[in-house]
Amino acid sequence: MLKSKLAVAVVAALAFGCANAYASNTQSGDAVNAPQDTQSNSQSTAGSSADDASKKAKKLEVVNVTGSLIPQTAIETSKPVITITAQQMKDRGFTSVADVLQAGTFATGSVQGPNNAGGFTQSAKTISFFGLDPSYTKYLIDGLPMGDFPALYNGSEAFNSLTSIPIEMIDHIDVLPGGNSSIYGSDAIAGVINIVLKKKLDAPVVDARFGWHTGGGGADRRLYGADSFTFGKLNVMAGVQVESIEPIWGFDRSLTRQYFTQGTTPPTASRDYLVLSETKLEDAYYSPNALNPGIGCSAVAGQYGGTEQLQTRSNHGDYCGSQYSAGYHTENNKDNSANLYARATYDVNDDLQLYGNFLYSYDQQKFSSGSNFLFWSSPIFYDKGQDDYVLLQHAFSPEEAGGYQHIMDNNVENSWLLTLGGKGNFGQSNWAYDVTFNHSEDHLQQRTIQRWTDQINSYFGNILGAYQGLDPYGAGLPSYNPDYKAFFSPVSNAAFRSFTGYTETYAKTWDNMLRGQITNASLFSLPGGDAGLAMVVEGGNQGWDYSPDPRILSGQTYDFTDVAGEGHRSRYATTVEFNAPLFKMLTVDLSGRYDSYNVAGGSVSHPTYNIGVEFRPFGDLLLLRGTYGTAFKAPTLPDEFQGPSGYYSSVVDYYNCAKLGYTGGNIANCPGQLSAEQFFGQQSGNPKLQPIIAKTFSLGFVLSPFQGFALKADYYHYNIRNEIQAQSSDFLAQTEANCRLGLFDINSPSCQDALSKVIRSGTPLGAGLLAPITQILTPKVNVAREYLNSVITEVSYSHAIGAYGSINARTSWSDILTHRQQLLPNDPFINLLREPYYSTEFKSRVDGSVSWLSPMETWGVTVYGIRDGASPNYLATIANNYYTPGAGRLAPWIRYNITASYSPIKNLALTFEIDNVFNKMPPIDRSYPGTEGQPYNALNYDVDGREFLIEATYKLGNNK
Repeated sequence: MLKSKLAVAVVAALAFGCANAYASNTQSGDAVNAPQDTQSNSQSTAGSSADDASKKAKKLEVVNVTGSLIPQTAIETSKPVITITAQQMKDRGFTSVADVLQAGTFATGSVQGPNNAGGFTQSAKTISFFGLDPSYTKYLIDGLPMGDFPALYNGSEAFNSLTSIPIEMIDHIDVLPGGNSSIYGSDAIAGVINIVLKKKLDAPVVDARFGWHTGGGGADRRLYGADSFTFGKLNVMAGVQVESIEPIWGFDRSLTRQYFTQGTTPPTASRDYLVLSETKLEDAYYSPNALNPGIGCSAVAGQYGGTEQLQTRSNHGDYCGSQYSAGYHTENNKDNSANLYARATYDVNDDLQLYGNFLYSYDQQKFSSGSNFLFWSSPIFYDKGQDDYVLLQHAFSPEEAGGYQHIMDNNVENSWLLTLGGKGNFGQSNWAYDVTFNHSEDHLQQRTIQRWTDQINSYFGNILGAYQGLDPYGAGLPSYNPDYKAFFSPVSNAAFRSFTGYTETYAKTWDNMLRGQITNASLFSLPGGDAGLAMVVEGGNQGWDYSPDPRILSGQTYDFTDVAGEGHRSRYATTVEFNAPLFKMLTVDLSGRYDSYNVAGGSVSHPTYNIGVEFRPFGDLLLLRGTYGTAFKAPTLPDEFQGPSGYYSSVVDYYNCAKLGYTGGNIANCPGQLSAEQFFGQQSGNPKLQPIIAKTFSLGFVLSPFQGFALKADYYHYNIRNEIQAQSSDFLAQTEANCRLGLFDINSPSCQDALSKVIRSGTPLGAGLLAPITQILTPKVNVAREYLNSVITEVSYSHAIGAYGSINARTSWSDILTHRQQLLPNDPFINLLREPYYSTEFKSRVDGSVSWLSPMETWGVTVYGIRDGASPNYLATIANNYYTPGAGRLAPWIRYNITASYSPIKNLALTFEIDNVFNKMPPIDRSYPGTEGQPYNALNYDVDGREFLIEATYKLGNNK
């Protein structure tokens, strides 16, 4: 019985392929009309063998293709699909879904991640398709939408995280570039990624893997097991994956162990104990030796592993600091995860199959942002002893904190996806149906180390001493006589614990969808074959709730705020697709969709369409293809329901700095308060936001002159309008300065907008200087436009070499031809490839692999390489050009992976791989000033370095 069922499953998989579409709304590998195959088998038994064989042969030609609702006879269609199989993922050295997709030649944009210390979503990973917004990509699991990550990307935007998807449970991943909202609805502007899970096993399997890094940290241990069972008409498959990854700290890598010290004399160090003058601009720091005679920094010399000492910054003065404090933050998180996947089908009769899928993921990640985000800073006050206005700053060392590894932030995510449905055929007709209910939830608990405002100010208030009244010069500032001996002394562990603790923030998203589809792949005959039709109706609701710890919003946490909000909405959509092979050479595919969202008593609706053309002038030798259509992205729930959320941050006061002569690469030397002016920001959602809309088209070809060889090239154009922007405070501050300085037209829309949102108040800071920035408003608005043109070229070749086995080679190259954005109407367009202040995306990316497999598949070796193109250096991003002295581009970053596999016995496979064989670190950016820490862009690169992995896979039982 088991063998019989397995044979049926294998035939069904071959017949209908494993490239699932949201369109078919079934899990890839199970065709919509699988029950019809069962019926054909029974008819054959009854004696209709000739007709049934013909039907089977016909059905074996039909496959489900991502990007279409209709099973088709050709895998290559008008829509280019990039497929990455499970074996390719392993052969190329990828260890997670995020690794797979972030290495794609389509993923050229800069994104936040675990190595972006102090980022909003350090426990999440995502990609940027061609440098477009991460939320412009539609993510599917088995053709159904993934739930949003509960926390917000960059503190304002809903997105999908790739961290909780188990790679061992994946059959393949389909990547579909271009706008595809006419099939998939909202978010499918940049592209669609369909992660297809395994649907069958040929035997129970157990897999164990262990990995370690050359530089230390990051040890990886993973176990996976799966099995399948058959009980009459019931088929069940289940798998479990557990994994534990140790963190990589900055001090584990030479590039991040200390502050970037090249080009500075003496080398720059962190400012851990600093007394800053607010009036003596040419010599801004008070020396610890002068304030703490005979002791200076000696009392704190044991901090940061004994590296704390007297330091000097040119034109500023002395302070206590360490060149190694930068290494005390995590470059990669500690990660413990567990995943459970189960799938079941039950054949009720020849015309109905019930199915269900369940995917559960638990993910716990711990990380530390280091002392740059763990500090105390006094308000400006009058120091009677120095007769000066000063500011005190202290960054807490790991010794004071009792070890950063003991106070790491802790994020726990629990997510699950449940699918229940039934599919089959309407009797003997060609009509197939599929009805699905899908429910997803994602819960996130964030436990964050905090400094309590009252307690920390009380502790350091004792060091400031008793209040001495207002300053004598009429500035209205308090006066103190600080105890500098106490200030230049370590904080005890007990004291640190007295003013620190943890907040608990809870967030969740949920989504329900009921979907019905009917399909006829043989509606009627045309000269080129059978026309196909599919129709879909779906409806559901979704919700989002982000509830910070109340102490955060009430100001009880020091220098830390958060967003807040919750909301829900209902939606419905209808979709129609018609595929017409007009002639043997020409096929046209038409699709249209209408989406509507009910929001806060109103509605947001949008129609989309797509036209695809396939032209085969020489049969399978050459395919010319193209698409033209529209796409959209509905405002997300955070866009609509994020409550009025205040936050504290700092920004460069570009105007006052410029007035003092600090511009461009010299901006880092802007004195004191001006280089990091504290302000209160506020943003909120807007239920009246309209959808982001886009027009897209693609043109390409597939050339296959002989068996085993294929050359593909596709050009993509995006015209995106009505983009939603949560305006950048730094951008607004820089724009305000440029407007006041006359670099921009002060009467332009951008200038008027910036001047109204950058609020200055209080006493002017000096002659010719304005009052400080105290508030910046950063609302969300439908204002921006974006244009992008890109191309992806792929070459693949496979060849049998007789007794020597076979070789397979593949390379892919992407290039962003143009990428422009207009932030406000009537503003000039920003060239994102030439104005690096706005974007540090890669213009190009190339990857490729060469594999060899022995004749009996006993041995296999794959070499994989990836080349990230040039990117702007730090000074170029500050100057927003490449011609300022020191500005420029960093060299391309090239890495290689090698994987070798060996099967000593039939059921056992051993794999050894080396990722980043030559331990290639990111290109060093020598334009970084020492004050900026490590010399690499954490949005583009990582310092994981060389990793070794050993894996053993054993299949139990009698394998075919």
